[in-house]
Amino acid sequence: MFRTATIIGNGGMGSVCAMLLCENGIATTLWGHDAAELGRIAAAKENVIFLPGYALPEALCYEADDAAALAKAEFVVSAVPCQFLRSVWKRLKPHLPAGVPIVSITKGIEIKTLLRPTQIITEILGEAHPLATLSGPNIADELAHRLPATATVASKDAALAQDIQQAFNTPMFRVYTNDDCVGVELAGAMKNVVAIAAGIIDGIGAGDNAKAALITRGLAEIQRLGVALGANEKTFAGLSGLGDLFTTCVSPKGRNRSFGEHIGKGMSVDEAIASTKSVVEGVPTCGGIVALAKRHHVEMPITEAIYSLINGEKTVKEAIADLMTRELKAE
Repeated sequence: MFRTATIIGNGGMGSVCAMLLCENGIATTLWGHDAAELGRIAAAKENVIFLPGYALPEALCYEADDAAALAKAEFVVSAVPCQFLRSVWKRLKPHLPAGVPIVSITKGIEIKTLLRPTQIITEILGEAHPLATLSGPNIADELAHRLPATATVASKDAALAQDIQQAFNTPMFRVYTNDDCVGVELAGAMKNVVAIAAGIIDGIGAGDNAKAALITRGLAEIQRLGVALGANEKTFAGLSGLGDLFTTCVSPKGRNRSFGEHIGKGMSVDEAIASTKSVVEGVPTCGGIVALAKRHHVEMPITEAIYSLINGEKTVKEAIADLMTRELKAE
């Protein structure tokens, strides 16, 4: 059982992870890239920037110094947005103790390389650190409110997956293990793109039939690409697949869905991004998914439609018309 942990990233999910670990008696340190920002959170004992309204544990420590934050960690939680992951881990690499396991909660695809979060970490740190990924239908606000929730921790190392499971599992947060890191990470990345489409449907008032069709066909796209990249098909019917997709597409608190709703109601992409408090991972991820799909010859019409909208190539009406008039085929 782990006794100490460091969380890299002071966003909403990083704060929630701190709550869960502290609840289980694990001495936890929260690190942020911006010392002033982390200082505001520490002074308030509440993440007033990304998760306001919820007290952070009294036992939680805050550390902006790279070496001090990592010195005593028995495992590390990587909670950095995907497009900043490389720069953060390059900065922290000299201070990371040898062999310390890392569990990633990041969802996305790096645009320049098309790599998943654990692939980025491996490219920077090498093979010396055991890796896992934690994902599922986890709206940060609900977890902070201690509403019941579940997640999956995936790793090639079964013992590590079980240790992470024990570290995070609480009476209100049930964690399952899995060995399909590829599927869990890809599902977590791709669902954000479908969630943007779900928000657009809400914004234009297209109805529940349209959203049900979107979620179903969106899952089919996610599964097609995932299997082509070596994932287990069954993963996409699980918590990190269908579970996360459903939550992200229906929750009014999901930032990707909210971003899409703003688009559906007539905002420009820039205006919609500006009105969303946190990073909208589905926007940069969308281009990466389209590139991966082309590389592996996988058909992903919904993702391509959202990509064309984000890049100003089509209007909402044009994108919907294209999807509805595609050649008829068997399901």
